[in-house]
Parts: sequence; C-alpha cells; structure tokens
Amino acid sequence: MGISRFNSEGYHDPTTYEALSEIRKEELAAKRTYLPLVYICSPLAGDIDGNMEKARHYCKFAVRNGAIPLAPHLLFPQFLDDGKPAERAIGMFMGMVLLGKCEQLWVFGNTISTGMAAEIEKAEKRDMPIRYFTEQCEEVNKA
Repeated sequence: MGISRFNSEGYHDPTTYEALSEIRKEELAAKRTYLPLVYICSPLAGDIDGNMEKARHYCKFAVRNGAIPLAPHLLFPQFLDDGKPAERAIGMFMGMVLLGKCEQLWVFGNTISTGMAAEIEKAEKRDMPIRYFTEQCEEVNKA
C-alpha cells in the first residue's frame, strides 16, 4: 500500500506526502541494514544440473526474504569433483567451515542426502536455528 499524495478529504497534500515518504524510506533502510547469513542445505547428487538449478531458486528465495544465502554446493563443484571421494571430503569440510559463519540453516526438499544430514547434525550441535522448506519454498514445521 503506497502513500497517497492526497489527504482524507481528497485535497493535494505535498507536505504530509513528503514527510510520510521520508519516514517510509528510513524504515526500509533500517530493515535492510541487517541481513542474516543463511546456509542453504539441499541435495546435489543424482540430478546434479536439476539440483543446482533448485539451489539457485532457493538462494533467490532467501534474498527475497531478507537473508544472504550461502550455498557451497553451487560454488565448490566448479573446481571440485563431487564424484571423487577425496575432493568431496574437501568440499564437505569447507562447507562445514562456512556453516559455522552462518546464523541459520535452511533445509530444502523432502530428501535428506548424507551430506545434508551431516550439515543438519553440525547445526544441531551448534544450537543453530534450522528452518525446513518444501521444494516450493513453503516452510514446514519439524517438531
């Protein structure tokens, strides 16, 4: 809902409009001052191309919801081969380091891979808030 340039009686009211617009700008700036860093946890193996596309979608969702997404499985496969156990181990280690820098873990989809399970376990040990979402980015309650 926008700010009207007219008062309740329908008359043009530029002073009130300017004042309310400035307040609105300040409120929006305050909201954008702080954005939490969230770790995006979703499958990679199997349909790698499809899963990477989903991870990009989850990152966009995080941005739209006021967070800074961190999805190591979008970055590391560019230079590490997930099919090679030694390189996968390096990628998982680096991901765990990055997880420690995040405030929350966001888990997407109803399939939990072994890598995701390790990330969830690490987040639980750190008492990190964990949020669960469907593939359609609808939040679900895990009790």
